[in-house]
Amino acid sequence: MTNQVESIPQESPKRKLKREKTATESLLSIALAMELALMFFVGITAFGLQALPAGIALGGGAIMIAVFFIASRLTRTGFGIGLGFALQALLILTGIVLPQMFGIGFGFAVLYTLCYIKGRSLDRQKLQHLQSEEES
Repeated sequence: MTNQVESIPQESPKRKLKREKTATESLLSIALAMELALMFFVGITAFGLQALPAGIALGGGAIMIAVFFIASRLTRTGFGIGLGFALQALLILTGIVLPQMFGIGFGFAVLYTLCYIKGRSLDRQKLQHLQSEEES
C-alpha cells in the first residue's frame, strides 16, 4: 500500500515562475489568432474560386498562417506588435485577389488597433493600481 503523499509530484526548486502576460499581449494575440483562422479560409477560397493557381493559393495561405502564428507569439515585443500592424496592411492587400478582403481586412485592422489601444489602457490602469497598493 502506497502513501498518497508520496504519489504527489514535487516541484523542482529550479522551476521558474511563468511571466504574467499583459492585457496588450493577450488581446493582440487573440486578434492575430482570429486572423490566422481567417487566412485558412482565404487560401481555400482563393483556390476554390481559381483566383490564383492552386500552389500559390494553398502555399501562400499556409505561409501566411505560419507568419500570423509567429506574430501572435511575439506580441510581447515591440517587433511583434509592429509585425502585427504590418500584417494588417497585408491582410487588406489580399483584396487585390479577393475584393471582399478589402472590407474584411479593414475590419480586422480596426479590431487589431482597438485591441492595442485598449490593452495599453488596461496595462496602465493595472500599473497605477499596483503602485497605489504599494504606497498604502
